[in-house]
Amino acid sequence: MDAIEIVEVSARDGLQNESVSFSTEEKIRLIEGCVKGGVDRIEVASFVNPKRVPQMADGDSVIAGLSQAALSRSIGLVLNERGMQRAIEAGIPEINFVVVATDTFADRNQSSTTEGLIKTWKTVARMAKESRIRTSVGISAAFGCPYEGEVSEDRVLWVLEQIMESQPDEVGLADTIGSGVPKQVESMIRSAKRIMGNTKLRCHFHNTRNVGLANAYVAAAEGATALDSSLGGIGGCPFAPKATGNIPTEDLVWMLQRSGFEVKADLVELMTTSAWLEGQLGRVMPSMVYRAGIFPPVS
Repeated sequence: MDAIEIVEVSARDGLQNESVSFSTEEKIRLIEGCVKGGVDRIEVASFVNPKRVPQMADGDSVIAGLSQAALSRSIGLVLNERGMQRAIEAGIPEINFVVVATDTFADRNQSSTTEGLIKTWKTVARMAKESRIRTSVGISAAFGCPYEGEVSEDRVLWVLEQIMESQPDEVGLADTIGSGVPKQVESMIRSAKRIMGNTKLRCHFHNTRNVGLANAYVAAAEGATALDSSLGGIGGCPFAPKATGNIPTEDLVWMLQRSGFEVKADLVELMTTSAWLEGQLGRVMPSMVYRAGIFPPVS
């Protein structure tokens, strides 16, 4: 089967929704542990207004403290031109921009409309290209909106067409509130790939309604080249009500490797960092593989 990149999001999408505060040094420890565990790329910072997401206020310091191995795999979240300028100054090699598929959620999340975000993306894309920074654009709420309900496939494909005009290196489809199901994912990806051509496809699923891993498997089978996950299954969007947990990295890696996909990550090494992270959080994490152990057992 095809190779699947694991994009680790615990240090950004994971920690931003946690009540426990992590120091800059602890964030670096988490990132370096995930990189040692073989994840292909990792979201390390969020260049957003620190008043809205205070957990991410030290992004520049986190990046400055990373090893070269971690920095080379790092991604920073950017939502506007100011954030893009900060990303350039920080020396991040890749940014992830977000376009929300519905106007109501776009306003709650980024104080804009979908069309306004598309316009901003085109400016950010130009800035990134001039600075030779790789671009990934995620379409948020692609499978459902917490404020407007169902989101039509036609709406998502229209957003995708506008995004593609600025030639991103990668496009992501994000199930921000965990409302998508495998049949919906299959249809969306098949339609999206007709528009995207050879552009890489990344998918981001939440396990809010316990189908995140099923959706991830379908995405991989349908040709997604990268899947997002969070160590331990921590995190969620702070601006989406009840948007609990990302899919756990341990569970995703175990499932894909057992299913025959080529995945570089080292589960044993990742679970060493999982144990450390659980200790920092002071609670049991959602990951089932972390709790049950690897099968067959590793000697």
